[in-house]
Amino acid sequence: MPHHLERWTGLAGAAMLAGAAVLGGALPTSPLRSTPVSIWQGPDGPLVLTLWLVGTGLMAWAWWRLRDTVPSTRWALVTVGLWLLPLLVAPPLGSRDVYAYACQGASYAAGINPYEYGVSALPCPWLDTISYIWRDSPAPYGPLFVLISGLVVEAGGGSLTVTVALFRLVAVVGVVATAACLPVLARRCGVPARRAVWLALGSPLVAVHLVSGAHNDALMIALLVGGLAVVATRPGKPGLLLAGGLLLGLAAAIKVTALVVVPFAALAGIVGGYRLVALLRDGGPVVAGSLLGIVGSTLVAGLDFGWVGGLARGGDAIAWSSPPTAVGQTIGYLARLFGWHVDALPAARAVGAAVLVVLLVWLWWRARTRDALRYAGLALAATVALAPVFHPWYWLWPLVVLAATAQRTRWFLVVALVSAFMVLPDGTGLPRFTKMPGAPLMTLLVIVVAVRVVRSARSTRPAPAAVPDRSD
Repeated sequence: MPHHLERWTGLAGAAMLAGAAVLGGALPTSPLRSTPVSIWQGPDGPLVLTLWLVGTGLMAWAWWRLRDTVPSTRWALVTVGLWLLPLLVAPPLGSRDVYAYACQGASYAAGINPYEYGVSALPCPWLDTISYIWRDSPAPYGPLFVLISGLVVEAGGGSLTVTVALFRLVAVVGVVATAACLPVLARRCGVPARRAVWLALGSPLVAVHLVSGAHNDALMIALLVGGLAVVATRPGKPGLLLAGGLLLGLAAAIKVTALVVVPFAALAGIVGGYRLVALLRDGGPVVAGSLLGIVGSTLVAGLDFGWVGGLARGGDAIAWSSPPTAVGQTIGYLARLFGWHVDALPAARAVGAAVLVVLLVWLWWRARTRDALRYAGLALAATVALAPVFHPWYWLWPLVVLAATAQRTRWFLVVALVSAFMVLPDGTGLPRFTKMPGAPLMTLLVIVVAVRVVRSARSTRPAPAAVPDRSD
């Protein structure tokens, strides 16, 4: 079997990560305010951190090494499946979000609107498993996922273990659906299906955060990729374009950020060149289907649009892994050198949001005459990069889409590799404890990227036409 070394190396890494989850993962009884030092000093601390570091490193090495040479789609799917097996039966790893899902589902099942009250209002029977910062926050997820959460909690019968297992099952369904849709989207974009599947699903981020952590992003990504695949393979067909838009709307009914791709999907649905009439004719059903998915799921769940306002609470977390947040932190640090106390965080995040709006409009305008599906992935990347908070699993949104739509993905893979090492087994985020030098270094990276973007834009401008010399 070709590349057997990479396959079994990655599996060994996954087994080590499962061991780290058993000994010191995001267990219900784990401390809520741990630090890298307290983890090291705790029971089995050195072993837990070693298993996590080496396991992540082995999986990352195997994934990176085969980024351009994976033998076949079947080989990629079998290998990813093997890597996921150890984590299917281990406790949650890298995040405590699944416990928040359970409490929000319990609130909804009890008739409490999770957009009006935090989970402490029930009170949730598993309240002690949730970080203090999120106990009084409204649910930031869409109505479809709140509905799913309520059904999962009811099916769990009051058992937290069963409830977590069911949430993980939902995540696995999302990963399997993504694996089924990716080859369709990749072939439409001229990308080898085997490469798309490997880059999208072989990352340690998928094993740790989508499957082990049971994040709802798995289901959102599946609906997102499915919607794009339907639109891309059936442009000009109103009924299928409506269906594709419906899938995109359902993705947004889990996490609203999925709406970013809808304008690009509308362009992808056009038959022939871009014209306003063609956009209204072929893009209209995509937009209509998206609205139908959001409004329909909201009505079915019996909820309102309060989840949109709940998104603002995501900014309560402050970490330099978000570039706008890092810039705000760095400005504050520099001000202190001169004896000033400046909270530049709100302004920096506001500037980041403004830049994102401008960038999304610019990307859409360029996508009119280019491959709109690739630009949809770039739009997701910009959204994640300029958001006020960044979690490693967020990067899977653009990575999965770009894996199937772009030929050049090296820098996106690098970000995924770095992100895989940002969260410790119990969910402790390393950026919280590395503000210095993390924030200044991220700010320096932002400056370098901005300069390169400006220079690239200038170099691609057409040279001005020469003025004929009429002196003779």
